[in-house]
Amino acid sequence: MPMIRIILPYHLKMLAKISGEVSLDLTPSVTLRAALDALEARYPMLRGTIRDQVSGERRPMLRFFACEQDFSNEPPETPLPEKVATGAEPLLVVGAIAGG
Repeated sequence: MPMIRIILPYHLKMLAKISGEVSLDLTPSVTLRAALDALEARYPMLRGTIRDQVSGERRPMLRFFACEQDFSNEPPETPLPEKVATGAEPLLVVGAIAGG
């Protein structure tokens, strides 16, 4: 089974009571949806913080990056890059910065 790594922003790490990055086993299909489903299954307190629980849409102040590519607006079934699928590179969940 593929093992992926996910790096979360500070506020989500504090909510889930974790430090560092998260490593998760996935089914052979390594998509953004599969990664987030596995993350929320392991850390149920994160449900609704990254994606809307009803629509499944990304929360507006979060972005997803993998291998220096922005996956924030990609369909949830988009396969993640091979380096992320093998655990060589992490999937980054980044909090957006707003202000003026």
